[in-house]
This record gives sequence, structure tokens and C-alpha cells, in this order.
Amino acid sequence: MKELWLRVDPSLPKTKKLELLKLAEGQFKAVVLRPEDLPLATGLKLRTASIADQSDIRIISTTPAIGPMPENAAAEVTVKDREDEARVLRLANAGVKYVLVNCPDWKVIPLENLIAKTRNKTRLLADVKTAGEARLALQTLELGTDGIVISAASAGDLHVLNNLTEQGKLVPMTKGKVVAVRQIGQGARVCVDTCELMAAGEGMLVGSQSAGLFLVEAEVHRNPHVEPRPFRVNAGPVSSYVLTPDMKTRYLAELRAGDEVLIVDRSGATRNGHVGRVKIERRPMLVVDAEAEGRMFSTVLQNAETVRLVSDSTSIPVSDLKQGAVILLRMEEGGRHFGTLVADEMVIER
Repeated sequence: MKELWLRVDPSLPKTKKLELLKLAEGQFKAVVLRPEDLPLATGLKLRTASIADQSDIRIISTTPAIGPMPENAAAEVTVKDREDEARVLRLANAGVKYVLVNCPDWKVIPLENLIAKTRNKTRLLADVKTAGEARLALQTLELGTDGIVISAASAGDLHVLNNLTEQGKLVPMTKGKVVAVRQIGQGARVCVDTCELMAAGEGMLVGSQSAGLFLVEAEVHRNPHVEPRPFRVNAGPVSSYVLTPDMKTRYLAELRAGDEVLIVDRSGATRNGHVGRVKIERRPMLVVDAEAEGRMFSTVLQNAETVRLVSDSTSIPVSDLKQGAVILLRMEEGGRHFGTLVADEMVIER
């Protein structure tokens, strides 16, 4: 599990510090404070880190002491060259539980080196200032750092971090039964080519109603006529919804290279991906109507053997779908306003 720490600027007014601490409660693992600010965290469900003995995590000198290390010791290191990298490794080998690294110049290569060398020896946290730096640290060398320490000055800074440490969060999946499959002629369909390689059972959640999204599998299966394209989801018409990592919906027509998309598997486990390209072409289409928990949902897809809907154990080409076939959906209550869920809004989508 990735750890998210907050560093509170000691120069902020007391009211602003209290506001940030209250917002961080429940989202952040720990908060880095000056000793004089420790009382501000009293009563909050936040671990404190400082140079003071009474803090939950004790920030120590970067020179490892001889003898046993405090159980929850943390050290801070600014990494500018190889000697600084070596100091981090010495701290990790000495038993320091957390090492907080700040890379002011080169940001990727030092983190790659440190992630590889300190794995399973310490908890490596990157000191960052923006959501972009946080994302880079958490994804470097694929494994990423064990977490981040971010300096935040406003509630807005904290808001953009909500999804950064939640890779693998679950989306509840529901079984639905196919009621009908109807061919409707040609339409403008969207293939979403990602920067990821997907496996069997993985794809994207798309549909005609935001309240019921179908799991459409990536083109991972080999067949006699075309090679697999495990980076691609043939997702449906330009007007379909697709679920994104912030749990909002977007129209498929809106996606562009570089946009984030949510990759989901049949268990509901998720990971974030990015769009490499979007291909819109005219193709023969069909409508799939399905019933789940007494509610009816539909999705429009290209009529092709390579387009599959996911079930709990396999996937079914839409060209082979029959009445009664069981497929997986993601359901919710309420409607959407510009992609954002409004739980108590009356919205009818057919």
C-alpha cells in the first residue's frame, strides 16, 4: 500500500494549518510537523512525524547512529549525486524504517536507482510539491516509491491527490442477463488504444446509461484473421459513456492522446492507464440490452467477433451473444451532470 504523507508549511497561519490537518485526516498516513505544531494534531487520526521525541515517527540525523534504531525512525536526505544515493542506502541498511528523499535536480534516474537498491529494506518516500511530481514518483521503475510526502498550501492541493495512491481499488461488479441483441446498421465507433498491455478479463466500463456500464474486454485473444491488440478496447459509439479514474464519466468522443482511462478486470480491480490514440471509424453496430437487479441497461458496440463482453469466468464475442447470457456490469444510483455523480437527481436514460 502506497503511503501519502503531508508536510505542513510552518509559515502558514494556524487556522490554515488546522484546516489542512482536518482535511488530511482519513486520507493521509502521517503528517510532518515542526515540534511547536504537534499540538495541532491532538485528537486527529493522524500519525505525526518530527524531530521531537513525542512524535509518532521520529525524524533522526542522516548519519546512522551505532546501536539499535528507534522503531519508527525516519531520515530526510536531499539527493544531488551518487554520494547522497549511497547515504540513503546506508540508512536503509542501518534499519531506518522511512527515508524521505528530495530530488531537486534530476528526478527520475535517482529514484530509479534508489527504488532498485532499497526495496524491502526501508520505506522510500519521495518529497514532492505537485500532483505531477507525485504521479512520477509513484510510477517510476513501474514499482514506484513506497509513498510520497507532499507540501500542500490549500484544500485544492489535497483534492487532486485523492486517486494517486489508490491503484487497485475495487469497483463493485454485478451480474446481468442479456435480454436482446439488435443490429442497427453503421455508426461512428471508437477504438481506445492505450499505453498499457491488458490481460484476459481486463477492459473498460462503457455504456449508454451512466447507471449501468458494461465491461468490454480488450482485444487480447488470438484468432485466425488478426493478431491480438492487448492495448486496445473497441469501446463503442462516440456517444457512449466511459468510466475514468476519478470515478466520473466521459463521452468516448472526448478522449484524446494522453488522457487517463480506468482499466478494470472481472473482479472489479482497477488500474490507471493513458490513451495512446483514439480511432473513430464507421462500422456496423449492434445494441445489447441487459437486465440486472430488476433494471434495464443498454450499450451499443461494433458488430465484430473481436469485441467481447466479460462474464465472471470468460468473455463472449458480441456476435455470439444470446438471450440469457450472463455478463458483468457496474451499477450505480442517480444521474450524472457533466460526468459527476448527482445521487439524488432524477435522470432518465434509455
